[in-house]
Amino acid sequence: MPTFPPVHLSRSRHTPLRPAPSRLILESLPPDQGIYIPKIISKPLKKGQGYKFGIFGGIHGDEEAGTLAIQELIQWAAEKPEELHDFELHFFPICNPTGRNLGIRHNQNGLDLNREFWYGSIEPEIIYLESELRRERYDGIVSLHADDDSDGCYGFVSGALLSEHLLEPALTAAAESLPRNELPIIDGFLASRGIIKEGYHGILSAPPEQHPKPLEIVFETPALAPMHHQVSATVAAVKTILAEYRQLQAYAANL
Repeated sequence: MPTFPPVHLSRSRHTPLRPAPSRLILESLPPDQGIYIPKIISKPLKKGQGYKFGIFGGIHGDEEAGTLAIQELIQWAAEKPEELHDFELHFFPICNPTGRNLGIRHNQNGLDLNREFWYGSIEPEIIYLESELRRERYDGIVSLHADDDSDGCYGFVSGALLSEHLLEPALTAAAESLPRNELPIIDGFLASRGIIKEGYHGILSAPPEQHPKPLEIVFETPALAPMHHQVSATVAAVKTILAEYRQLQAYAANL
């Protein structure tokens, strides 16, 4: 797998990495152990009114596409706020900063962080992210990954029943940049046109006690594809998920 240059994150709780437009808020809320995970919030145009989504990248340190895609999504939120007027988006571009700095999948302690959630982990990244997931109670959680054993895009769905109905058009949108993985078994799970309804235990997800469950989507690009194609496919998928969620909510309101 390729390695990437280290990223040095700000140690200030409220010092932005770069100047941020007024609708974007950067919080760097570090665990006590000194590992800094940035969180960028895009507020809805009307205060207190918005579907709240958490978008997470870089939980595996060597999967750069999700981090780069989130950077593009943050820029989109800054430049075209009217397109996100009814969303509150919380971006977590680098969930595993030590792994990213080392260019490895695991964190500096050699653990796959995406198998550690909700099992009483003492890893500082997990403690912080679990606290955010509990505090924010997201309507939707989108995790961005890359798979070096896949030749196309695919995803996992769980939580709210509409997750599958959002991933399908997202994969269609992503197909303008990268093909969909159509295999009947992907990553050891039964799949239907790139959609998997099972999954690994311990992945980044909503708190077990949260009810109703939010929609949860894990979007995967083929890691060996050109990086710019992975990024464009991921950005298209996330934008589609948000647009389709808005439409489904509007439809439900009119029932």
